Amino acid sequence: MPWKITLLIAAAIAISYFDRQTLSVAIAAIQRDIPIDNTQFSQLQAAFLVAYALMYAGGGKLIDVLGTRKGFAVVMVWWSLACAGHGLANGFGFLAVSRFLLGMGEGGGFPAATKAVAEWFSVRDRSTAMGVINAGTAVGAVLAPPAIAAIIAMSDWRWVFFLAGAVGLVWAAGWLAMVGEPPASESGEGAPSGEWLRLLARKEVLALVIAKFLSDAAWYFYLFWLPKYLYDVRGFDTKKVGYYAWIPYAAAGVGSLLGGWYSSWLLRKGMSVNKARKVALGCSAAVMPVILLVDRSPVDLAIAIFSVAFFGQQSWSTLVMILPTDLVRGRSVGSVAGMVGFGGAIGGMVFGLIVGWVLDHQYGYSPVFAMAGSFHVLAFLLILLAIPRIERLSGH
Repeated sequence: MPWKITLLIAAAIAISYFDRQTLSVAIAAIQRDIPIDNTQFSQLQAAFLVAYALMYAGGGKLIDVLGTRKGFAVVMVWWSLACAGHGLANGFGFLAVSRFLLGMGEGGGFPAATKAVAEWFSVRDRSTAMGVINAGTAVGAVLAPPAIAAIIAMSDWRWVFFLAGAVGLVWAAGWLAMVGEPPASESGEGAPSGEWLRLLARKEVLALVIAKFLSDAAWYFYLFWLPKYLYDVRGFDTKKVGYYAWIPYAAAGVGSLLGGWYSSWLLRKGMSVNKARKVALGCSAAVMPVILLVDRSPVDLAIAIFSVAFFGQQSWSTLVMILPTDLVRGRSVGSVAGMVGFGGAIGGMVFGLIVGWVLDHQYGYSPVFAMAGSFHVLAFLLILLAIPRIERLSGH
C-alpha cells in the first residue's frame, strides 16, 4: 500500500510539473497571438510563484487540517481548472490571472506529499520514497516539451492547456477512489498557530527556509527559462525544443532517485541521519557550479551541462524536502514543509524578475548563470552552520 501511494503522488507531481511547463514550452506559439517580452514573461512566472509561495505555506496548514487524502484532491482539482483556463486567454492580463490561480493550486502539492511520506513511511525509507515522488517532477517536465510540441503541431497552443487540465481531473477522481486515510491519521487538526510561529523562530527551520530560497531561485530559473533560452539564444523552434529540452529533465529524474537512494543507503550502512543527509546534500551542491560553462559551449555540450545541473538540483531537492520529517513530527510536518516551500517559491520569484530585467537590458545570460551556479553552495554552507546536527528538535 505505501508504495502504491508513492506512485500515485509521483504521478500527481508529474502532472503539476507538466502544467507549470505549459507556458514556457508554448511561449513561442503564444507570442504570435499575445505579445510578451522578457520582463512580462518573468512577471507571468512571478504571478505563479507568489501564489505558489503563499499557498505552499498555507497549503501545509491546509493539509494538516484536511488530511492528505482530501487535501490532495482539493488542490489537484483547483490547479487543473486553472491550467485549463490559460487556453481561454486573450491577453497578458488573463494569462497573469491564470498563472496566479495555477500557483495557488499547485502550492499544496509538495506539503501533501511530505505529509504522506511522514505518515506512511519509516525514517529509513522516507528519503527513498521522497526520491520516487520527486522524480515525478522530471517525468512531467520530460513529457512536456515533446508532448506540447506535438499538440501545437496538430492543433494550436490553447489545446495544450485544455488537455493538461483534463488529465489532472482524471487523477483526482482516481485518487479519491483508490486511497483511504493513512494509518494513525491526524487529519482534521492542524498545528496550532502559536506553534507555527515558534517553529519558524527555530534557527534550524529558518535556515531551511533560506536554503530553499537560494536553491529554488536557481531551479525555477532552469525550469521556466530553459525553453526560452533555447528559443532566444540557440535559435530553436518549437519542434527542436521538443527534441532537446526533455534531456535535462530526464537527468533531474535520475538525480531525484539517486539522491534519495544514496541517503537511504548510507543510513543502512550505519551512518547517522545527520551525516547521511549532509554527505548527500554536499555531493549534490558540489556539481552545481558547472552551469558557469554553459553559455560558452556548443549546443550539445550545453545540453549535457544543463543535465548535470538538473541532476544535482533534484538530488538536492529530494533531500531538502525530507529534512522537515527529520526535524519535526506529526502535525508540524506539513507546516514546516510549507514554510520551506514558501521560501523556495519566493526565491524563484525574486530571481526570475531579476533575470527578466537583466535580459531586457541586454546583459545576456552569462551573469545569470554565474549567480545560479553559486546558490546551492551557499545554501549548503548555511545548513552546515545553522543545523549542527540533523535530529528531532527539542519539543517537536
